[in-house]
Amino acid sequence: MPHAYTGASVTVKADLLRFFAMSDIHLTDKESPAQQIEWGYKGGAAGNSSAYSGVILYTTHVLDAAIQTINALHKANKFDFGMGLGDAVNNAQYNELRWYIDIFDGKKITPDSGKKDDPIKGPGNDYQDEYQAAGLNSEIPWYQVLGNHDHFCTGMFTPDEYVWKTYTGSTIMNMGNIMTDPLGLKSRGFYMGAVDGATPNGDIIGAGPVGDYSEPPTVIADADRHYINMRSWMNEFFNTTSKPIGHGFSQTNLDLNFACYSFVPKSDVPIKVIVFDDTQNEDRVDTHEQGFVTQDRFEWLVGELDAGQKAGQLMIISAHIPLLLIDRDNDSPVDLQTITDKLHTYPNLILWMSGHVHRNLVTPYPSADTTHPELGFWHVETASLRDFPQQFRTFRVVSNSDSTISIFVTDVDPAIKAGSLAAASRACAIGAMQIFNTENQLTYPETGGAYNAELVKQLSTDMRKKIMKAGKSAFR
Repeated sequence: MPHAYTGASVTVKADLLRFFAMSDIHLTDKESPAQQIEWGYKGGAAGNSSAYSGVILYTTHVLDAAIQTINALHKANKFDFGMGLGDAVNNAQYNELRWYIDIFDGKKITPDSGKKDDPIKGPGNDYQDEYQAAGLNSEIPWYQVLGNHDHFCTGMFTPDEYVWKTYTGSTIMNMGNIMTDPLGLKSRGFYMGAVDGATPNGDIIGAGPVGDYSEPPTVIADADRHYINMRSWMNEFFNTTSKPIGHGFSQTNLDLNFACYSFVPKSDVPIKVIVFDDTQNEDRVDTHEQGFVTQDRFEWLVGELDAGQKAGQLMIISAHIPLLLIDRDNDSPVDLQTITDKLHTYPNLILWMSGHVHRNLVTPYPSADTTHPELGFWHVETASLRDFPQQFRTFRVVSNSDSTISIFVTDVDPAIKAGSLAAASRACAIGAMQIFNTENQLTYPETGGAYNAELVKQLSTDMRKKIMKAGKSAFR
């Protein structure tokens, strides 16, 4: 908005769009032999909660609790759609993705692999027990964004032949520090570990230096742990009972192996959502995981923005990785400056939303031209459902009495029952934050843990006239 704008006397005129977004659920097959638990569990070279925390026992339960919360909110104020912002799964495994889609579909979930375990005798009382997922309210369509963990091993690299076989084998992965060792994926020296699903607290087995073991540690093999590449990952969203079939992906996406698409949530409201893949290509076998934009994806994005601007549609870009991390630590074919310069040419672009960093952050991208503030847009990051603070977001887009729009962004804690498995997950998330000293991420001035805000956007003259005719009255 212009510098002197206060909005003091502005009132909401109409509701345009309501939706939720969740990110970085990281549904985890904790018994898989193809993880990197060693680097988190014992510290290793990098010790961090992304490699391991106790949360991995309960990832399916947290997602189910979040969906139950969304259903309750929907009864009070209906959502027009929902969006998964990527990293639905942790290790690009088939069984992890099936749990994810089946939880949305409301199926029975058995969050177990290999041998069927029951660490605490009786039903519904431990992290391995089968349970009935609530399922997302059938009135709410949901759409999906591709994340780096969705099609890369542990979110970092395309499996080579050794890692690919490890997924469905029984021997726990032997790997060195792939971040620093010149041998990369060929590096060896440490068994990466897995969870013993027969123990009440998910004890770690098979983690540590190779020299500590007289023979390689093993787990029970499971064919459903197989690695899924991007095309296979997209294809699985057609095997669903919730709507829409494909959850945004089409046959064209499969044919082109291209994870970008767009949709218009409401036919009577001129708002377009552009789903954009900014993860690395699978032919890059390296350990970089930040934003990466190819020339063909950039040209597609420009085409979608051009079309939306011409059609008189406000536009939301939904991606996994934040803008600031594009071209970070890698050689993205299209750099950040080129992308942001182009985005600032579209007065109808209102929002870029993303996940990936597991934090709540709102960043303004104001126009460099103070005489045209409508060329600015907002950037909203949503935290992780796996790591603390385990939140998702709701978005409410409204038109205002002064011909502006506002985007109300609100963080939501899943409603969990005391003593439940989802509650145990929250305790583990807090513990991991303390152990790995990630609480500083929540105390930066620009993050502040939860971040709720009203984000105001000035519209072009043409859009002011159009948008004031759209939406439902806010006074109903």
